[in-house]
Amino acid sequence: MKRKNIVWLLALILLIAGISYYYFSNHSKKEVINFESAIPSQGYIAKTITATGTVQPLDTVTVGAQVSGVVTKVFVDFNSVVRKGQLLATIDATMANTQREQASANLANAKSNLTLQQSTYERQHKLFKLGAISKAEYQLALNAFNSAKATINNTSAQLKLANKNLTYTSIYSPINGVVLNRNVSEGQTIASSFNAPTLFVIAKDLTKMQVRAAVDEADIGQVSSDQHASFTVDAFPEDIFEGSVEQILLHPTTNSNVVTYTTLINVDNNELKLKPGMTASISIYIKEDSNALIVPVKAINFKPDTTLLKTYTLLRVPRLSNQHTSAERNAENSFSAYVWLRTGDTLHEQKIATGINDDSYVQVLSGLSLNDEVITSITTGASSESTSTTQRSPFMPKMSRKPAGTKKSN
Repeated sequence: MKRKNIVWLLALILLIAGISYYYFSNHSKKEVINFESAIPSQGYIAKTITATGTVQPLDTVTVGAQVSGVVTKVFVDFNSVVRKGQLLATIDATMANTQREQASANLANAKSNLTLQQSTYERQHKLFKLGAISKAEYQLALNAFNSAKATINNTSAQLKLANKNLTYTSIYSPINGVVLNRNVSEGQTIASSFNAPTLFVIAKDLTKMQVRAAVDEADIGQVSSDQHASFTVDAFPEDIFEGSVEQILLHPTTNSNVVTYTTLINVDNNELKLKPGMTASISIYIKEDSNALIVPVKAINFKPDTTLLKTYTLLRVPRLSNQHTSAERNAENSFSAYVWLRTGDTLHEQKIATGINDDSYVQVLSGLSLNDEVITSITTGASSESTSTTQRSPFMPKMSRKPAGTKKSN
């Protein structure tokens, strides 16, 4: 009986020793806090808004026809380079020549009638002075003479119009440029009774292009003339084209209840890579600074956890109390941010003035220098004080772990 008690006593002692070893070995591990930090640097930062648009020539001219008829000749084609005054096409001039001849004949007839009426008037005038005819007969002769002079003016104008219409049968280029579109062919009949049909579209200078960007109404208030802009096109995804805002058109466009304003962006196209009609993905730089003091946005979003109070002393910057005006508190919230710096076992909060924020970095206007180091995040984990000397309890089951990525062997 005594021997049995001794065995149970030894078993109890071993069990207590095992439990004690497991408990103290686990609690001997310390929680390690790792800080991720960043040092302020000087660099480029910008705030942008995005939009889409189309590339168009800076200036285009639509060339039409003012007379009707059959197109007899077309001297240019798509992409033809033309000069101002160059003949582009001709229209059958038979009708215009006939109208000019008719107007010329009418003018000759009117001149002959004027000669007759003038002679009659002069004769009647002499007779009226002698009292040989009545005043009524004299006035009739005077009226016929004046009417003949008016007819001269009328037929002369008709002849000028006929001559002008004859010149319209030859279509000339009004500018130096490139033919973007040709809407007419030889033998085609055109009618200009109600409006002038479009024959050609000529771009003035393809080395100067313009992007028509559709800017959302929520962003248009930040856009102004002369702001820097850049864009890409699908044809050249590796190229970034630079331009500047020229003008904001006040006429809005509504599509699916989305209101946008057309913003014109001028861009140089000396290499002629940009083609009319290309779709552009645009960034308009609202604010930018090429030599700003910047820190990661994570630094101003970092907030220390209360668990750090066990290891570190936290020194916070006093906030404005309710005794201050709402305007003062709003100003502090609008232009200020807070970052945390570490000195030994102390974490102290630092108030900074911020500027441009591009969602990755933020501009620091004041409150930090290039020598500071701000905390961006922390990671915590448990590790023993002496990993190499740690022993397992003989009462704990042994477990094996394969490295990540290995396959189980059969």
